[in-house]
Amino acid sequence: MTTVEYAEAEEFIRLCAAEGALPGLRVDDRLAQIKEEIAETGSYRHTQAELAYGARVAWRNSARCIGRLYWRSLRVRDCRHVRDAAGIAGECVTHLREATRQGRIRPTLTVFAPDGPAAPGPRIRNDQLIRYAGYRLEDGSVLGDPQYAGFTDTVRGLGWRAPERRGSFDVLPLLIEAEPGSPRLFSLPADAVLEVPLTHPDHRWFDGLGLRWHAVPAISNMPLEIGGVRYPAAPFNGWYMATEIGARNLADVGRYNLLPVIAGLMGLKTDDDRTMWRDRALVELTLAVQHSFDTAGVTVADHHSESRRFLTHVAREERAGRSCPADWSWVVPPLSGAQTAVFHRYYDEPDPAARPAFLPPG
Repeated sequence: MTTVEYAEAEEFIRLCAAEGALPGLRVDDRLAQIKEEIAETGSYRHTQAELAYGARVAWRNSARCIGRLYWRSLRVRDCRHVRDAAGIAGECVTHLREATRQGRIRPTLTVFAPDGPAAPGPRIRNDQLIRYAGYRLEDGSVLGDPQYAGFTDTVRGLGWRAPERRGSFDVLPLLIEAEPGSPRLFSLPADAVLEVPLTHPDHRWFDGLGLRWHAVPAISNMPLEIGGVRYPAAPFNGWYMATEIGARNLADVGRYNLLPVIAGLMGLKTDDDRTMWRDRALVELTLAVQHSFDTAGVTVADHHSESRRFLTHVAREERAGRSCPADWSWVVPPLSGAQTAVFHRYYDEPDPAARPAFLPPG
Protein backbone atom coordinates (compact mmCIF):
# COMPACT_ATOMS: atom_id res chain seq x y z
CA MET A 1 0.00 0.00 0.00
CA THR A 2 1.48 3.35 -1.08
CA THR A 3 -0.15 6.63 -0.02
CA VAL A 4 1.20 9.90 -1.38
CA GLU A 5 2.05 12.74 0.98
CA TYR A 6 0.51 16.04 -0.13
CA ALA A 7 3.63 17.97 0.91
CA GLU A 8 5.71 16.05 -1.65
CA ALA A 9 3.21 16.80 -4.40
CA GLU A 10 3.12 20.47 -3.43
CA GLU A 11 6.91 20.72 -3.50
CA PHE A 12 7.00 19.34 -7.05
CA ILE A 13 4.24 21.58 -8.39
CA ARG A 14 5.88 24.66 -6.90
CA LEU A 15 9.19 23.57 -8.47
CA CYS A 16 7.49 23.39 -11.86
CA ALA A 17 6.03 26.85 -11.33
CA ALA A 18 9.31 28.36 -10.16
CA GLU A 19 11.12 27.01 -13.23
CA GLY A 20 8.38 28.05 -15.63
CA ALA A 21 8.09 24.48 -16.82
CA LEU A 22 4.33 24.31 -17.29
CA PRO A 23 2.94 27.31 -19.19
CA GLY A 24 -0.54 28.22 -18.02
CA LEU A 25 -0.15 26.41 -14.70
CA ARG A 26 -2.50 27.82 -12.05
CA VAL A 27 -0.65 26.66 -8.97
CA ASP A 28 -3.37 27.11 -6.35
CA ASP A 29 -6.01 25.45 -8.52
CA ARG A 30 -3.76 22.52 -9.34
CA LEU A 31 -2.76 22.03 -5.71
CA ALA A 32 -6.40 22.12 -4.60
CA GLN A 33 -7.18 19.47 -7.20
CA ILE A 34 -4.28 17.29 -6.05
CA LYS A 35 -5.21 17.65 -2.37
CA GLU A 36 -8.77 16.56 -3.11
CA GLU A 37 -7.59 13.60 -5.20
CA ILE A 38 -5.18 12.42 -2.48
CA ALA A 39 -7.92 12.71 0.15
CA GLU A 40 -10.24 10.58 -1.97
CA THR A 41 -7.84 7.97 -3.38
CA GLY A 42 -4.56 8.18 -1.48
CA SER A 43 -2.71 9.32 -4.58
CA TYR A 44 -3.04 11.59 -7.62
CA ARG A 45 -2.39 11.42 -11.36
CA HIS A 46 0.25 13.54 -13.02
CA THR A 47 -0.62 15.36 -16.21
CA GLN A 48 1.52 14.37 -19.18
CA ALA A 49 3.38 17.68 -18.93
CA GLU A 50 4.08 17.12 -15.22
CA LEU A 51 5.25 13.58 -15.90
CA ALA A 52 7.62 14.68 -18.66
CA TYR A 53 9.15 17.53 -16.70
CA GLY A 54 9.48 15.42 -13.57
CA ALA A 55 11.35 12.73 -15.51
CA ARG A 56 13.71 15.33 -16.99
CA VAL A 57 14.44 16.83 -13.58
CA ALA A 58 15.08 13.33 -12.21
CA TRP A 59 17.79 12.98 -14.87
CA ARG A 60 19.11 16.43 -13.95
CA ASN A 61 19.36 15.26 -10.32
CA SER A 62 21.22 12.03 -11.17
CA ALA A 63 24.52 12.57 -9.41
CA ARG A 64 26.21 9.58 -11.06
CA CYS A 65 25.49 10.63 -14.64
CA ILE A 66 28.06 12.60 -16.64
CA GLY A 67 25.66 13.15 -19.56
CA ARG A 68 23.18 15.49 -17.88
CA LEU A 69 23.82 18.40 -20.23
CA TYR A 70 21.08 16.90 -22.41
CA TRP A 71 18.42 16.58 -19.70
CA ARG A 72 15.92 18.83 -21.45
CA SER A 73 16.02 16.63 -24.58
CA LEU A 74 14.70 13.50 -22.84
CA ARG A 75 11.73 12.04 -24.73
CA VAL A 76 9.09 10.71 -22.33
CA ARG A 77 6.65 7.99 -23.41
CA ASP A 78 3.52 7.80 -21.25
CA CYS A 79 2.51 4.15 -20.97
CA ARG A 80 0.79 4.34 -17.59
CA HIS A 81 -2.27 2.68 -19.10
CA VAL A 82 -0.32 -0.48 -20.03
CA ARG A 83 -0.55 -2.91 -17.12
CA ASP A 84 -0.31 -6.47 -18.45
CA ALA A 85 3.09 -8.14 -18.78
CA ALA A 86 2.83 -8.74 -22.53
CA GLY A 87 1.86 -5.13 -23.13
CA ILE A 88 4.75 -3.88 -20.99
CA ALA A 89 7.20 -6.10 -22.89
CA GLY A 90 5.82 -4.80 -26.17
CA GLU A 91 6.32 -1.19 -25.09
CA CYS A 92 9.88 -1.97 -23.98
CA VAL A 93 10.55 -3.28 -27.48
CA THR A 94 9.01 -0.14 -28.97
CA HIS A 95 11.16 1.94 -26.62
CA LEU A 96 14.32 0.26 -27.93
CA ARG A 97 13.34 0.65 -31.56
CA GLU A 98 12.42 4.32 -31.19
CA ALA A 99 15.46 5.14 -29.06
CA THR A 100 17.88 3.37 -31.42
CA ARG A 101 16.89 5.12 -34.67
CA GLN A 102 19.39 3.08 -36.71
CA GLY A 103 22.23 4.27 -34.50
CA ARG A 104 21.26 7.90 -33.91
CA ILE A 105 20.51 7.20 -30.26
CA ARG A 106 17.90 9.40 -28.59
CA PRO A 107 17.52 9.72 -24.79
CA THR A 108 14.15 8.12 -24.06
CA LEU A 109 12.11 7.15 -21.02
CA THR A 110 8.97 5.01 -20.88
CA VAL A 111 6.75 5.28 -17.80
CA PHE A 112 4.43 2.50 -16.69
CA ALA A 113 1.81 2.48 -13.93
CA PRO A 114 2.82 3.79 -10.47
CA ASP A 115 2.63 2.12 -7.12
CA GLY A 116 -0.71 3.02 -5.58
CA PRO A 117 -2.83 2.57 -2.49
CA ALA A 118 -4.74 -0.31 -4.09
CA ALA A 119 -1.94 -2.20 -5.85
CA PRO A 120 1.76 -1.97 -6.68
CA GLY A 121 2.88 -1.00 -10.14
CA PRO A 122 4.70 -3.44 -12.44
CA ARG A 123 8.38 -4.29 -12.11
CA ILE A 124 11.01 -5.02 -14.73
CA ARG A 125 13.52 -7.29 -13.02
CA ASN A 126 16.33 -6.80 -15.56
CA ASP A 127 18.73 -4.03 -14.56
CA GLN A 128 18.91 -3.02 -18.24
CA LEU A 129 16.61 -3.96 -21.09
CA ILE A 130 19.57 -5.44 -22.97
CA ARG A 131 22.09 -7.63 -21.15
CA TYR A 132 24.11 -10.69 -22.10
CA ALA A 133 23.79 -14.12 -20.49
CA GLY A 134 26.43 -15.69 -18.28
CA TYR A 135 26.56 -19.50 -18.33
CA ARG A 136 28.26 -21.31 -15.45
CA LEU A 137 30.59 -24.03 -16.73
CA GLU A 138 31.70 -27.19 -14.96
CA ASP A 139 35.23 -25.87 -14.39
CA GLY A 140 33.85 -22.89 -12.45
CA SER A 141 34.32 -20.38 -15.24
CA VAL A 142 31.53 -18.46 -16.96
CA LEU A 143 30.79 -18.21 -20.68
CA GLY A 144 29.47 -14.73 -21.39
CA ASP A 145 29.01 -12.03 -18.77
CA PRO A 146 29.76 -13.28 -15.23
CA GLN A 147 27.82 -10.40 -13.69
CA TYR A 148 24.60 -11.92 -15.05
CA ALA A 149 25.25 -15.57 -14.24
CA GLY A 150 22.79 -15.39 -11.35
CA PHE A 151 20.12 -13.69 -13.45
CA THR A 152 20.75 -16.24 -16.21
CA ASP A 153 20.17 -19.03 -13.68
CA THR A 154 16.91 -17.34 -12.64
CA VAL A 155 15.44 -16.99 -16.13
CA ARG A 156 16.53 -20.51 -17.08
CA GLY A 157 14.76 -21.75 -13.97
CA LEU A 158 11.64 -19.95 -15.19
CA GLY A 159 11.79 -21.67 -18.56
CA TRP A 160 14.11 -19.59 -20.77
CA ARG A 161 15.87 -21.80 -23.28
CA ALA A 162 19.36 -20.65 -24.16
CA PRO A 163 20.41 -20.84 -27.81
CA GLU A 164 21.46 -24.32 -28.86
CA ARG A 165 24.90 -22.96 -29.55
CA ARG A 166 25.66 -20.76 -26.58
CA GLY A 167 27.89 -17.76 -27.03
CA SER A 168 29.43 -14.90 -25.12
CA PHE A 169 26.83 -12.39 -26.28
CA ASP A 170 23.42 -14.08 -26.00
CA VAL A 171 20.74 -11.49 -25.24
CA LEU A 172 18.77 -12.27 -22.09
CA PRO A 173 14.96 -12.16 -22.05
CA LEU A 174 12.94 -9.54 -20.21
CA LEU A 175 11.64 -10.66 -16.81
CA ILE A 176 8.48 -8.69 -16.08
CA GLU A 177 6.35 -8.88 -12.96
CA ALA A 178 3.07 -7.12 -13.73
CA GLU A 179 1.54 -8.59 -10.59
CA PRO A 180 3.41 -9.62 -7.44
CA GLY A 181 4.57 -13.21 -7.63
CA SER A 182 3.73 -13.66 -11.32
CA PRO A 183 6.95 -13.16 -13.32
CA ARG A 184 6.85 -13.71 -17.08
CA LEU A 185 9.61 -13.96 -19.67
CA PHE A 186 9.72 -12.23 -23.06
CA SER A 187 12.49 -12.53 -25.63
CA LEU A 188 13.65 -9.39 -27.38
CA PRO A 189 13.29 -9.52 -31.18
CA ALA A 190 16.54 -9.17 -33.10
CA ASP A 191 15.48 -5.95 -34.80
CA ALA A 192 15.11 -4.23 -31.40
CA VAL A 193 18.72 -4.91 -30.40
CA LEU A 194 21.29 -3.02 -32.45
CA GLU A 195 24.75 -4.49 -31.88
CA VAL A 196 28.12 -3.20 -33.04
CA PRO A 197 30.84 -5.69 -34.06
CA LEU A 198 34.12 -4.54 -32.53
CA THR A 199 37.19 -4.06 -34.69
CA HIS A 200 40.41 -2.14 -34.23
CA PRO A 201 41.80 0.53 -36.58
CA ASP A 202 45.35 -0.87 -36.41
CA HIS A 203 45.30 -4.49 -35.19
CA ARG A 204 43.80 -6.99 -37.63
CA TRP A 205 43.95 -9.78 -35.05
CA PHE A 206 41.32 -7.94 -33.01
CA ASP A 207 38.59 -8.89 -35.50
CA GLY A 208 39.17 -12.57 -34.72
CA LEU A 209 38.03 -12.11 -31.13
CA GLY A 210 34.40 -11.92 -32.28
CA LEU A 211 33.51 -9.16 -29.83
CA ARG A 212 30.43 -6.97 -30.04
CA TRP A 213 28.29 -4.75 -27.84
CA HIS A 214 24.75 -3.42 -27.91
CA ALA A 215 24.09 0.21 -28.78
CA VAL A 216 21.49 1.30 -26.22
CA PRO A 217 22.10 1.28 -22.44
CA ALA A 218 18.51 1.28 -21.14
CA ILE A 219 18.38 1.12 -17.32
CA SER A 220 15.17 -0.60 -16.26
CA ASN A 221 15.14 -1.38 -12.54
CA MET A 222 15.44 2.08 -10.95
CA PRO A 223 12.10 3.49 -9.71
CA LEU A 224 11.25 7.03 -10.78
CA GLU A 225 9.75 9.22 -8.06
CA ILE A 226 7.98 12.47 -8.91
CA GLY A 227 6.04 14.51 -6.38
CA GLY A 228 5.59 11.56 -4.04
CA VAL A 229 4.36 9.21 -6.77
CA ARG A 230 6.65 6.25 -7.42
CA TYR A 231 6.86 4.60 -10.82
CA PRO A 232 8.72 1.30 -10.30
CA ALA A 233 8.97 0.52 -14.02
CA ALA A 234 10.40 3.47 -15.95
CA PRO A 235 13.18 2.28 -18.31
CA PHE A 236 15.35 5.08 -19.63
CA ASN A 237 18.41 5.43 -21.83
CA GLY A 238 21.01 7.88 -22.96
CA TRP A 239 23.93 6.65 -25.04
CA TYR A 240 27.16 4.93 -24.16
CA MET A 241 30.50 6.51 -23.43
CA ALA A 242 33.18 4.29 -24.99
CA THR A 243 34.95 3.82 -21.65
CA GLU A 244 31.82 2.23 -20.15
CA ILE A 245 32.17 -0.63 -22.62
CA GLY A 246 35.92 -0.80 -23.21
CA ALA A 247 37.25 0.09 -19.77
CA ARG A 248 34.53 -1.53 -17.65
CA ASN A 249 32.13 -4.02 -19.26
CA LEU A 250 34.76 -5.79 -21.33
CA ALA A 251 37.71 -5.16 -19.01
CA ASP A 252 36.58 -5.61 -15.41
CA VAL A 253 37.76 -8.82 -13.76
CA GLY A 254 34.18 -9.58 -12.72
CA ARG A 255 32.89 -9.01 -16.26
CA TYR A 256 34.52 -10.16 -19.52
CA ASN A 257 38.08 -9.72 -18.15
CA LEU A 258 39.64 -9.28 -21.61
CA LEU A 259 42.76 -7.35 -20.69
CA PRO A 260 45.01 -10.43 -20.35
CA VAL A 261 43.80 -11.62 -23.76
CA ILE A 262 44.38 -8.24 -25.43
CA ALA A 263 47.78 -7.82 -23.79
CA GLY A 264 48.85 -11.29 -24.88
CA LEU A 265 47.90 -10.59 -28.48
CA MET A 266 49.81 -7.31 -28.28
CA GLY A 267 52.90 -9.23 -27.21
CA LEU A 268 53.11 -7.56 -23.81
CA LYS A 269 54.68 -9.13 -20.73
CA THR A 270 51.82 -9.79 -18.31
CA ASP A 271 53.89 -11.22 -15.45
CA ASP A 272 55.07 -7.82 -14.23
CA ASP A 273 52.73 -4.95 -13.33
CA ARG A 274 55.55 -2.48 -13.97
CA THR A 275 55.21 -3.01 -17.72
CA MET A 276 51.79 -1.35 -17.41
CA TRP A 277 50.33 -4.03 -19.65
CA ARG A 278 46.85 -3.50 -18.25
CA ASP A 279 46.95 0.22 -19.00
CA ARG A 280 48.17 -0.29 -22.55
CA ALA A 281 45.61 -3.01 -23.25
CA LEU A 282 42.84 -0.86 -21.75
CA VAL A 283 43.58 1.99 -24.14
CA GLU A 284 43.52 -0.31 -27.18
CA LEU A 285 40.29 -2.00 -26.11
CA THR A 286 38.55 1.33 -25.57
CA LEU A 287 39.94 2.65 -28.85
CA ALA A 288 38.42 -0.38 -30.60
CA VAL A 289 35.00 0.42 -29.11
CA GLN A 290 35.22 4.09 -30.12
CA HIS A 291 36.42 3.20 -33.63
CA SER A 292 33.75 0.52 -34.13
CA PHE A 293 30.79 2.64 -33.03
CA ASP A 294 32.02 5.57 -35.14
CA THR A 295 32.50 3.34 -38.17
CA ALA A 296 29.00 1.88 -37.72
CA GLY A 297 27.46 5.35 -37.37
CA VAL A 298 26.20 4.61 -33.84
CA THR A 299 26.15 7.38 -31.24
CA VAL A 300 28.86 7.01 -28.61
CA ALA A 301 30.62 9.63 -26.48
CA ASP A 302 34.32 9.88 -25.78
CA HIS A 303 35.43 10.61 -22.24
CA HIS A 304 37.32 13.81 -23.04
CA SER A 305 34.47 15.53 -24.89
CA GLU A 306 31.82 14.35 -22.43
CA SER A 307 33.87 15.65 -19.50
CA ARG A 308 33.98 19.12 -21.04
CA ARG A 309 30.26 18.99 -21.75
CA PHE A 310 29.54 18.03 -18.17
CA LEU A 311 31.35 21.12 -16.89
CA THR A 312 29.22 23.17 -19.31
CA HIS A 313 26.19 21.62 -17.61
CA VAL A 314 27.57 22.46 -14.16
CA ALA A 315 28.09 26.10 -15.22
CA ARG A 316 24.56 26.33 -16.59
CA GLU A 317 23.09 24.93 -13.40
CA GLU A 318 25.07 27.40 -11.30
CA ARG A 319 23.87 30.30 -13.48
CA ALA A 320 20.31 29.07 -12.92
CA GLY A 321 20.91 29.22 -9.16
CA ARG A 322 20.77 25.47 -8.72
CA SER A 323 23.15 23.05 -7.07
CA CYS A 324 24.64 20.40 -9.36
CA PRO A 325 25.50 17.39 -7.20
CA ALA A 326 27.90 14.83 -8.62
CA ASP A 327 29.43 11.60 -7.42
CA TRP A 328 33.12 12.15 -8.27
CA SER A 329 33.86 8.43 -8.51
CA TRP A 330 31.20 8.07 -11.22
CA VAL A 331 31.65 11.22 -13.32
CA VAL A 332 35.43 10.81 -13.57
CA PRO A 333 36.03 8.32 -16.41
CA PRO A 334 37.73 4.97 -15.67
CA LEU A 335 40.40 5.68 -18.29
CA SER A 336 42.90 8.60 -18.17
CA GLY A 337 40.92 10.30 -15.44
CA ALA A 338 43.53 12.98 -14.72
CA GLN A 339 43.53 13.94 -18.41
CA THR A 340 39.84 14.89 -18.30
CA ALA A 341 38.37 18.18 -17.18
CA VAL A 342 36.08 16.65 -14.57
CA PHE A 343 38.98 15.23 -12.54
CA HIS A 344 40.38 18.53 -11.29
CA ARG A 345 37.60 19.86 -9.07
CA TYR A 346 35.14 18.98 -6.34
CA TYR A 347 31.35 18.86 -6.65
CA ASP A 348 28.33 19.39 -4.43
CA GLU A 349 27.45 16.31 -2.41
CA PRO A 350 24.42 14.36 -3.64
CA ASP A 351 21.27 14.90 -1.57
CA PRO A 352 19.48 11.55 -1.15
CA ALA A 353 16.26 13.44 -0.40
CA ALA A 354 16.31 15.43 -3.66
CA ARG A 355 13.24 14.86 -5.82
CA PRO A 356 12.29 14.12 -8.56
CA ALA A 357 14.80 11.30 -8.71
CA PHE A 358 15.67 7.85 -9.94
CA LEU A 359 15.91 5.69 -6.83
CA PRO A 360 18.10 2.67 -6.07
CA PRO A 361 16.60 -0.63 -7.24
CA GLY A 362 14.20 -2.20 -4.81
